[in-house]
Amino acid sequence: MANVYSVGQVNSYIKNMFTQDFALNKIYIKGEVSNCKYHSTGHIYFTLKDDTGTLACVMFAGQRKGLAFQMKEGQTVIALGSVNVYERDGKYQLYAKEIILDGAGLLYQKYEKLKKELAEMGMFAKEYKQRIPRFAKKVGIVTAPTGAAIRDIMNISKRRNPYTQLILYPALVQGEQAAASIVKGIQVLDKAGVDVIIVGRGGGSIEDLWAFNEEIVARAIFDCNTPIISAVGHETDVTIADYVADLRAPTPSAAAELAVFEYDAYVEYLYGYKKTLESFMKRIVLDYRNKAEKMKLRLSMLSPTNQIREKRQLTMDIETKLKMIMKNMIKSKRYQLEIYIEKMNGLSPIHKLNQGYAYVADDSGNTVNDINKVAKGDSLTIHVANGVILADVNETRER
Repeated sequence: MANVYSVGQVNSYIKNMFTQDFALNKIYIKGEVSNCKYHSTGHIYFTLKDDTGTLACVMFAGQRKGLAFQMKEGQTVIALGSVNVYERDGKYQLYAKEIILDGAGLLYQKYEKLKKELAEMGMFAKEYKQRIPRFAKKVGIVTAPTGAAIRDIMNISKRRNPYTQLILYPALVQGEQAAASIVKGIQVLDKAGVDVIIVGRGGGSIEDLWAFNEEIVARAIFDCNTPIISAVGHETDVTIADYVADLRAPTPSAAAELAVFEYDAYVEYLYGYKKTLESFMKRIVLDYRNKAEKMKLRLSMLSPTNQIREKRQLTMDIETKLKMIMKNMIKSKRYQLEIYIEKMNGLSPIHKLNQGYAYVADDSGNTVNDINKVAKGDSLTIHVANGVILADVNETRER
C-alpha cells in the first residue's frame, strides 16, 4: 500500500494547516458558555455553543489576566484567541487569550478604559475632594422625579431633619439623553447656592447605570464647586461618578444619611457644647477672679498708705526693740557700775580715811609705809578724813 501515514503525522499535518491559517490565529468567537470548569492548575476549560454547534475552549492560567469576571454557565461571551489542534486527541479547540461579556462586557471594557484615563488625569485624587458640610441647610438632588431613590431621600431627610430644604432637579437617569440631563442638573444646582448635591439613582444593570459612567458627567462632578455625594445603584454598583465625587454613598438612602444632619443629635450636640462652654467660661472667670484677688492684695501691699502703715509699724517695732535694748544695756551698765563703785569704795583712800585710817607722807610727798623710811626729827604730813596733821618724828618702834 502506498502513502500510509500514522495518526500522529496526520494530526501534525492538520495542526500545521491551522497554524498557517492567519484567520484562525486571531479570531473573535461569540457563544454561550457551557461545561465551564476551573482546574486546580489555574486553567479554565469550557465550551462555546450556539444553535448550530459547539466548540471546545481552554484558557491557560497564564492568560487569566485577560478575564475580568467569573465565568458561569449560560453567559454569552466573546472570546479572543486562536483555533488550533490538540495533537494527542486529534481535536481542535479555541485557545482563549481574552474573554469579555457580550454587550455588558463591551461596556465594562469601555468603563475600565475611561476609569484608567481619568485616574491618570488625577480626577480621583484625594487632594481634590471637598469636605461634605456637617450642617447642610440646602441639599440639591439630581435624580429622576419618580422612583425609589427620591422617595428614600425624602423620607430619611424628613425623619432626620424636617428643617433641611431639599431642591430637586428632575433629571433623566437612563437612556441616550441621561448624561446631558445629569450634567445640566449639576450645573444648575451648583449655581443655586445649595450646600451639598446628591447625584444618583436606584440600582440596575450596567446598561441602566451607564449615564453615570460617561466622561461628561465625570467632568461636571469634578468641576462643580459644591461638594457632591454620589449615590448610584446598590452597594455593589460602582460607577465612574463614584470615583470622581467628593464622597460615595452605597445607596441613595445612605446619601441622605450623610447629607442631612440629624436635628435631635444637633440639638444634643449644641447642649453639650453649651455645657462645655459654660464650664470653660466658669473656669476662666474663676481664674481671672483669683488673679484679680492676688493683684488686689499685691496692690494694697504696694500702696503708699500701706507702705506708710508698714513703715510706721516697722519703726514702732524698732523703737520698742531699741528701748528694750537700751533698757537692758542700762541695767547691765548700772550693774557693772555698782560693781565698779564697790571696787572703788574698796580702793578709795577717802573711804579708808572715813573709817578711821590715815595716810602718812614725808616732806617729798612719798608714802611712808615703813619705819625705816623716816628718822627722828623728820617732818611728816598725816592725812585724815577732814584735813592734814603736821607732825615731827620723835621715835620709831618696830612691831
